[in-house]
Amino acid sequence: MSVPAHIEALRALLQPTSDGKRRLLSVPGCWDGLTALMIEQAGFEAAFLTGGGLAMARFGRPDMGLVAMSQVTETIEIIRDRVNLPLIVDGDTGFGNALNVAATVRAFERAGASVIQIEDQTSPKRCGHMAGKAVVSSAEMIGKVKAAVDARENTLISARTDAASVEGIDAALDRAEAYLEAGADFIFVEGPATFADTARVGAQFGGRVPLVHNLVEGGVTATKSGAELEAMGFAVALHPLLLLHGFAARAPNWLSVLRDNRSTEALEPEIATLQHMNGIVGARALIDEGARYGEVDL
Repeated sequence: MSVPAHIEALRALLQPTSDGKRRLLSVPGCWDGLTALMIEQAGFEAAFLTGGGLAMARFGRPDMGLVAMSQVTETIEIIRDRVNLPLIVDGDTGFGNALNVAATVRAFERAGASVIQIEDQTSPKRCGHMAGKAVVSSAEMIGKVKAAVDARENTLISARTDAASVEGIDAALDRAEAYLEAGADFIFVEGPATFADTARVGAQFGGRVPLVHNLVEGGVTATKSGAELEAMGFAVALHPLLLLHGFAARAPNWLSVLRDNRSTEALEPEIATLQHMNGIVGARALIDEGARYGEVDL
């Protein structure tokens, strides 16, 4: 099986420079074809299929393990049909035991995932920046990582530990070492509480493997600066909910204006038009393509 171009592109982006350091990739979150397309059009080099964003935007539910593996697979297929960007996919806990993880990896890879992220929370999981998390044993997660590595053809595996807020930063670093030894291609220590803890993660792993950090607005992070993360050795900064947070902040006012005025005329300076949307999604190009097959341009 030849290596897909989107995986090769991501590997190239994450190669260390001559001084052994990696440039930080800022990766916004998407949950459907439109958000992925807008990320690509904005010039980003990769996108993140966020499990939390998918749960909230598609189902109106919190990020608490309520989305099924098949629903994520379908979303990957939709996004991959629309964009060529490398796509990091949130695989939550792998949707079960090690055998479920293997099935998840095979399904996500067929659908077009570039990286599949698996975490060590118990099921049902919850957002990494929520209180009350619990983690499985290190041995169970090591088995999941090994199953993921054995099941994949080319897709990369990101191993995330949520142990920092449960067992402490030392335990989280020990788990991350074990997951790296089990074959993970990326390491993700979720939610280090202090700048010093974040720096410890970078110092221990940054020179050896691409490191992931989560930058959720309102979440647990000691720095919001990509430059600081890059200096500490991180390679990927996920911004999973940026677009959704923006929509949620503005939409109530738009709805209030319509409810009170029975018109959206007052909103015209700040919202898109149908023509704008057709430009984003490529209506003209699709019409031109249809003309090649005898379709009438109406």
